[in-house]
Amino acid sequence: MTTIRRIIRLISIAARVVAGLIAISRLAKAANVAPPVRPTVTPRQSISVVIPARDEATRIGPLLDAVVGAPGVDEVIVVDDQSSDGTAELARRAGARVVEGAPLPDGWAGKAWALQQGIRAATCDRVVTFDADTRPDRMLPTALVARATGDRFDFLTVAGRFECPTAGSRWLHPAMLTTLVYRFGPPGEPATRPDRLLGNGQCSTFDRRWFLAQGGLELVKHDVVEDVALTRRLASLGWNVGFLDASDLLTVRMFESFGDAWRGWGRSLALPEVESRQRQLFDLAVIVLAQVLPIPRLVLRRGDAVDVVLAAARFGTLVGIRRAYTRTDAAFWMSPAADPLAAIAIARGIMRRRRQTWRGRTYS
Repeated sequence: MTTIRRIIRLISIAARVVAGLIAISRLAKAANVAPPVRPTVTPRQSISVVIPARDEATRIGPLLDAVVGAPGVDEVIVVDDQSSDGTAELARRAGARVVEGAPLPDGWAGKAWALQQGIRAATCDRVVTFDADTRPDRMLPTALVARATGDRFDFLTVAGRFECPTAGSRWLHPAMLTTLVYRFGPPGEPATRPDRLLGNGQCSTFDRRWFLAQGGLELVKHDVVEDVALTRRLASLGWNVGFLDASDLLTVRMFESFGDAWRGWGRSLALPEVESRQRQLFDLAVIVLAQVLPIPRLVLRRGDAVDVVLAAARFGTLVGIRRAYTRTDAAFWMSPAADPLAAIAIARGIMRRRRQTWRGRTYS
């Protein structure tokens, strides 16, 4: 029995060391990230801002205030995706051009279809897209286009700063965000294999004609996690894609509460249909061994030197992601205690095979 326990202990140590080395190698990419997007003076370029919106009357106002009449923005198009509230009326009063969304065709996800209609309706050379819950600086559209053209990105998405209004969301959300860093590294790292890239559909830019010539959102029309799927598909086609930090110029209020974060982000955190089942399970094992277990093992006095190193790396991630949040109070700094819930959310996403409902629509 003693021999068996010793073998199990050695296997456990080996597994945690391997997972830790993988995680730390991904975290270490933060030392080599590209500079964030900054305001800049740029030559005049025509820019269409496209916003997909479905029942967003209570959230879209700050975005419209920022982009309508913003420097360099020639038109703002809101695609009213068959809303049941006053989204269209609010957008018209704010000075945006409203495109009445057509019924959702078979095989399309809602956001992808709304974006496709808005991009087709745009008249400018460059398109900048925003989700309705974003709150950009007025200089972001021109800064984004300037950075994309200056760095020769064919398709560029950016990460913003999260506004989490409740203590529960400020506790859970950072744990969920950290799982992405443990799996893929931080925004701004040099591009690697196309099938390991991330993107953020909350804000992106591209050349309208080139994008539509490639098929546009039809490339990923069935994907619920369309932003990551699109980033990887375009990269596989030879496009130079980028994912940069723009937290100084973009704030996002995605979720209002702990429950919103659990339900909303929980449905997509595992990257369903984007990542293979084998890759999902492998990365989940890395998260459990390197992110979730070290701190509880130390608290229960079952830890060892491996756990000390990994726990230190985990608390180091809080320092690294603090700029990604508008408020970093006690709930934020205690977020490693929510790591088990984040891992459970990923596991549920991997195992989920039933149909999901989002914004009143049901997807397989």
